[in-house]
Amino acid sequence: MKVLLVGTGGVGEAIAMIAKDRPWIEKMVLTDYNRDRIKEVQEKIGDPKRFPIEWIDAHKQDLIESLAKKYEVDLIMNACDPSFNVPIFEAAYNVGCNYMDMAMTLSEPNPVKPYEQCGIKLGDYQFERAKKWEDKGILALVGLGVEPGMADVFARYAADHLFDEIEEIGVRDGANLEVRGYEFAPNFSIWTTIEECLNPPVIWEKEKGWYTTPPFSEPEIFEFPEGIGKLECINVEHEEVLLVPRFLNCKRVTFKYALGDQFIGVLKTLHMLGLDNKEPIKVKDVWVAPRDVVAACLPDPAHLGDRMFGKTCAGTWVKGKKDGKEKEVYIYQVADNKECMKRLGCQAVVAQTAFNPVIGMDLLEHGIWKGRGVLGPEAFDALPFMNKMADYGFPYGIKPIK
Repeated sequence: MKVLLVGTGGVGEAIAMIAKDRPWIEKMVLTDYNRDRIKEVQEKIGDPKRFPIEWIDAHKQDLIESLAKKYEVDLIMNACDPSFNVPIFEAAYNVGCNYMDMAMTLSEPNPVKPYEQCGIKLGDYQFERAKKWEDKGILALVGLGVEPGMADVFARYAADHLFDEIEEIGVRDGANLEVRGYEFAPNFSIWTTIEECLNPPVIWEKEKGWYTTPPFSEPEIFEFPEGIGKLECINVEHEEVLLVPRFLNCKRVTFKYALGDQFIGVLKTLHMLGLDNKEPIKVKDVWVAPRDVVAACLPDPAHLGDRMFGKTCAGTWVKGKKDGKEKEVYIYQVADNKECMKRLGCQAVVAQTAFNPVIGMDLLEHGIWKGRGVLGPEAFDALPFMNKMADYGFPYGIKPIK
């Protein structure tokens, strides 16, 4: 398989590091806007022939297309912030190759009732074009990171193997990670974190369809495994809620994240001051987006690994019935930062995200997953994916709740 990797930030680097020992990767072209960054990642991999580097501006669709044609790639892997999704997605369509991302095209809140009704939903742009992709015979596999991605695979596994009826599928994410040496240091892209945490969260119910609530709503205490413990989780906008109901039969879908009081406080302050705004404003003679300034002021998550300690857990809680009896399980993956740094030289959050698209590439390359159009991970058989997780160093667990 020949892959054009668009973006070599923390997750892009981890994708390349995980892919480098996979012999079926014939070539993975490392691209980024930051020339020093792609050189750094290439040197870390140590295989410039299989991992060549190219400068890219992911806003420029024609440039993406020209690189995809130059290297005759089979797949364009989008490892950028979702604000770049449209040109990368459209470039893959025009070139006629498969496409993969880890977060879908962005939403826009309902202008009249943002905390009650959906406006433009995550992924609407992509799913509206599904027929075109299907007719062209190519695949856009959207939302294949950890959440969304692995969590959706777990939902499909539960539906196929663990339950006869499903009342609720709820993704629950929590960690006990600590970044030492900083007052505030997010371990993932702050741009993306602001987007998903301050937008109106989406909930899906069979009787009502998709609807929204205020940010940080419906707090609950969820107990995470492997020593992480009980954490308060709140509603956050996330792709699983938009993906799962398209492919699986259930009554309710939610996503809740254990952000912590400090993180929520910072996000609320950014919103109050307008620093979450992604539209450029004029500062003296310069136009700059406030959110980009916030991101520039914070440490790069890709270089926090040696200051991070603890574990992160991503998983899918499922409630329903099996053989007429009530049942609840939590299917999860826990990544330890110390182990990820030792094995990959990448911190736990980006590593836990990155292994999933590489498994997806593996399954596509070997004809185990097949499809056309625009599909989420839950559209495919879960077992081949889950059977590979331990081999990739990220085994899953299943915790019965009752």
